[in-house]
Amino acid sequence: MFKKLFLKMIRFYQIVISPLKPPSCRFYPTCSQYGLEAVSKFGAMKGGWLTLKRIVKCHPFHPGGFDYVPEEWPKKKKFNSSNNRQ
Repeated sequence: MFKKLFLKMIRFYQIVISPLKPPSCRFYPTCSQYGLEAVSKFGAMKGGWLTLKRIVKCHPFHPGGFDYVPEEWPKKKKFNSSNNRQ
């Protein structure tokens, strides 16, 4: 249910709002296309989280570049306290 809502909101942005703005995206694919792919692949919550993280990176101090949706959900990095002992 939320997945379809998120996808419709992103498509609305792409069709109605995005054409009114000058092209200024520093990433490939664009943030809205990234959002469509992420939500389609991982659902509303996880895909939405990936999209939000991507949008936060979109600022003048980030170099941009290629940033594709991951093939699988990123695994948490485990902190091993035994590595810090000497």
